[in-house]
Amino acid sequence: MSNPTLLTISGALRKGSHNRMLLAEAAQAFGPADVIEADLNLPLYDGDLEAAEGIPSSVQTLANQITNADAIVISAPEYNKGISGVLKNALDWVSRVEGMAFKDKPTVVIAASAGRTGGETAHFMTHSCLTQLQAHLLPGPSVLVAGAMNEFDADGRLTNEHYLHTLTIRMQALRAISGQ
Repeated sequence: MSNPTLLTISGALRKGSHNRMLLAEAAQAFGPADVIEADLNLPLYDGDLEAAEGIPSSVQTLANQITNADAIVISAPEYNKGISGVLKNALDWVSRVEGMAFKDKPTVVIAASAGRTGGETAHFMTHSCLTQLQAHLLPGPSVLVAGAMNEFDADGRLTNEHYLHTLTIRMQALRAISGQ
């Protein structure tokens, strides 16, 4: 049997972000998979741009990655008590692509934040957006890494056993529901 395709989506563009580190840990906990990292460096959504030029190729690529993935894990950083502009922009663009890419797609949302709530508001807002897009959001314990700058070692590995345990539970559930 071939490996499932796991799409990781970080709401942070910065290569060294804690959310990217958390996604790396999630992919490892998911187990053997063809892991694809989405690129959210997209133009800002603009209805005039869409009307004049259609869906940008980078947005179509993202929509295709979502459609072709067996499972999706999204790490949602929290900026100013909300979802990152990068992630919201990507979701807005994908909603404009024909075919409802997220529909029934097994998806888990996780978050890492410097704050003491671990990105709880961004997590909630991301869930809200994905519900509208009809993603199949897995229920279960939230993975909200608070004080993220203290929870990863110099190699970018998550050191807190509680977070690792909860992340493993979430990723095993995602793997099971993705049919793999």
